[in-house]
Amino acid sequence: MDGVDLAEETQVGREEQAAVSWEAEENKAIVRRFYEAQAKGDLDTVEELLAPDFVDHSLLPGQDPGREGYIRSTAEVNAAFSDIRFTFDYQATDGDEMVISRLTTRSVLDRGTLFGMRPAGGRERLFPIIVIDRIVGGKIVEEWSANTVAPFLEELQQEIRERERIEQELLVARRIQEAALPKEVPTLVGWRITPFYQPAREVGGDFYDFHLLSEGRLGLVVGDATGKGVPAALVMSTTCGMLQLAAQALGSSSAGEILRRVNEALLARIPQNMFVTSFYAILEPNSGSFTYANAGHDLPYLWRGGDCEELRARGMPLGLMPGMNYEEKETLLKAGEAALLYSDGLVEAHDPEGDMFGFARLQAFVAEHGDEGSLGTLLLEELYSFTGEEWEQEDDITLLTLRSSAPLS
Repeated sequence: MDGVDLAEETQVGREEQAAVSWEAEENKAIVRRFYEAQAKGDLDTVEELLAPDFVDHSLLPGQDPGREGYIRSTAEVNAAFSDIRFTFDYQATDGDEMVISRLTTRSVLDRGTLFGMRPAGGRERLFPIIVIDRIVGGKIVEEWSANTVAPFLEELQQEIRERERIEQELLVARRIQEAALPKEVPTLVGWRITPFYQPAREVGGDFYDFHLLSEGRLGLVVGDATGKGVPAALVMSTTCGMLQLAAQALGSSSAGEILRRVNEALLARIPQNMFVTSFYAILEPNSGSFTYANAGHDLPYLWRGGDCEELRARGMPLGLMPGMNYEEKETLLKAGEAALLYSDGLVEAHDPEGDMFGFARLQAFVAEHGDEGSLGTLLLEELYSFTGEEWEQEDDITLLTLRSSAPLS
């Protein structure tokens, strides 16, 4: 009799254990389904799995503890994050109503504001979560979670503060750069001068300027300081000032001598890892004489009778080495002829396949369209067609066209 009772009790125990095991697995599955629904933004399933009297014991900022608060918080997270994924690393139960889960969440904050913080770029974020869910009758009635959100929010706030600091530096750099650029374009009878300047988001060191010289001559300069942001803007501004002073001191004597003096002055005033490329020209408006020197800058082009010539002159960039001399050359700009000065942001622009606009394309375009008065505008249209609508400008772009429009004496 005792043996029969023991066997019956053992069988009942096994059945009870199996029932508990089955219920535990069902509860684990409910939690997995619950988080999968959150990742997808499936608010109907989230609501279905939460008990009407659900209580969240680990609240996000501004979250109500009840079911509606949890659903609202889930919607806000999905509105701010994309590509939300939960990976369950471990699950266990207490043999009754509690499910303990350790999981990893991955997401990208790029859609909208979260807890008052704006999107912070496309970087994927990964952080661990430990949650405990109490499940009764197939519904989640309570949830606790380890405080893993606070470190994430602190990291996010630090990243946003750093981004705002960089944005402020870029704003300062752009203001420095714009302050150094000329406010007006000189008016010369029989000449048309057309500048264009478009900064990239991450400001570089492009500049152009005009110098009113003695005997009615005009100095024109285009240049580019290496680097980005405030350092490049400061070097660019310093160079502009030095070129102005050197041009005033020398009058209209020599483009090469102006570059030589600025090179010596810059050596002691800019960081060793920086330099400035520059093309300087002096125009005599009455005769069309155009003398020029080049400090390592991209070669300008001269349109003449359907041909496009490079304006070549040897010279090292400014601020690299002491004792440099700059070759000086001269040409004559006749009626209808045009010169194009530019920065490397034009030729180094890329199309969607990664190909550069390049010098050959630029020279061929100038040869074909150099006789048109709106050469700069046409060139920009060609550039935008080449780069496509989704192009993110990589560097500053500066153009300066000079055209003779009347017979010269």
